[in-house]
Amino acid sequence: MAHPVFHRLERLVGSSALERLQASRVIVFGVGGVGSWCAEALARSGVGELTLVDSDVVCITNVNRQLQAAVGCVGKPKVEVLQARLLSLHPKVRVEAIQEAYAAETRERFELERYDYVIDAIDSYTNKLDLIEHAGAARVRLYSSMGAACRLDPTQVRTASLWKAKMCPLARIVRKGLRRRGYAGDFTVVYSEEPALEPVDDVAPACGSGHCFCPKPKEGDPDRPDWCARKLVVNGSSVAVTAAFGMTLASLVVRDAYAAARGGELTESVSP
Repeated sequence: MAHPVFHRLERLVGSSALERLQASRVIVFGVGGVGSWCAEALARSGVGELTLVDSDVVCITNVNRQLQAAVGCVGKPKVEVLQARLLSLHPKVRVEAIQEAYAAETRERFELERYDYVIDAIDSYTNKLDLIEHAGAARVRLYSSMGAACRLDPTQVRTASLWKAKMCPLARIVRKGLRRRGYAGDFTVVYSEEPALEPVDDVAPACGSGHCFCPKPKEGDPDRPDWCARKLVVNGSSVAVTAAFGMTLASLVVRDAYAAARGGELTESVSP
């Protein structure tokens, strides 16, 4: 019998599926509005080993949508705050926190072949393309988040092959970017069919405008990078949607383990 923490899930999916989850290694790139909720759901679903990758620190404007963000932890590394939370859920989970951005220059530090699942919740377009190519070369199962910002309706969140996702501007430009790179693989994405909403004009900009709410980082302090000043576009977002994206990503892992335990394969899942 599994740990009592997972008793209800075990009754739903069976001991074989739960054992698969407990033996699984998952790496989550980006632990913001989408990735933080995904990591939480994976830990609560019995995944045995989680690696969290994100270079950012908690900003006051993260509190509306990011699991680990609270007023009291502004300025702290997101991966470290989230790691502490996940370790509190059950004693056997192993969580590694890496405060670093995934990019072409850092990709060799991440041995994706070690993992059973790669979760892409990266905001940066170029870094997302690099990760997708890397996961394809490593032949590891990838689940990727498309655009969760600028939307209010979680009931329009969907999963599909990247090449079939519709009504998602990010999916469209990711497809275009991968074609330019000669990428011929396929993988499952989480996206929304809700048309993106335009920002409300009567709300003054803050992040990215030089008037961020967060304290200005001290010069030369690597733990307080001025991320807000580097952003070209700051979109509005709602926790109901970003969390739905994250939970859907986690469900793909759980359902894949469930299908494998029953001798099949998740319908939405695309082999690398």
